[in-house]
Amino acid sequence: MAQPGGGGAAPARKYKVVLLGESGVGKSSLVVRLVKNEYLPSQHSTVGASFFRYAAHLEDGNTVNFDIWDTAGQERYKSLASMYYRGAAAALVVYDITAPESFERARYWIRELMGNSPDTLIALVGNKCDCEGDRAVSKEQARSLANESGLIHLEASAKDGTRVTVVFHEVAKKLAATRAASTVASGGVVNAQGQRQAPRDKETKKKDCPC
Repeated sequence: MAQPGGGGAAPARKYKVVLLGESGVGKSSLVVRLVKNEYLPSQHSTVGASFFRYAAHLEDGNTVNFDIWDTAGQERYKSLASMYYRGAAAALVVYDITAPESFERARYWIRELMGNSPDTLIALVGNKCDCEGDRAVSKEQARSLANESGLIHLEASAKDGTRVTVVFHEVAKKLAATRAASTVASGGVVNAQGQRQAPRDKETKKKDCPC
C-alpha cells in the first residue's frame, strides 16, 4: 500500500468495472466475496444493478480503486445493459463452469462489448471452480475463446474464495500498466497483454492469454 510522500507510487485512480453474464452464474456472490469476504448461498437475482467499491493495493505500491457495477443477467434487462457498461474501463464476463449455456451467453457478452465498447478491458471469469466434479465447460474451451479475443481468463470460486481477489487484482494491474499511455479512456482496446490495439473490425487479431 502506498504511503504518503513515498515518492514511487502514482496517485490512486478510480475505474468503472462491470460484471456481465447469465443470471445465476454468481456475479453478485463474486463481488460480495471480494468486498466482504462472505458467501451468500441464497443470493437473489440482481434487479437492475448493484454498486460496490473496492481498492486494490498492488505489489508495486499503486492503488487502483474500482467502482463495481453488477448488472442483471435476466433477458428483460439486456436492453439496459449498455447503460451500465458504457464508459467502463473493464468488464468481467462471468460464466458457470457447470452450465454450458452460461458459457454460450458469455460469448454473446464478449461480442456485445467488442462491438459497442471497444476500449473496455475484458476478463472472462469461470465461476464455481470448486464444483470440478460437475464441470461442463472445459478449461480448454475457455482458454480458446480467451486466446481468440485477447482476453484475460481465470477461474474462481465465490463459495470458497479461490482466486476471487486474483481476478480483480489482475484487472487492476493491467489498467495500472496502461493508464500512463491514456489507452484506458480512449483510442483503442487495452488487451490482456497491456498493449494498445486498434478498435476491432471484422478481422479480430488473435492474442495469447496469460492464464
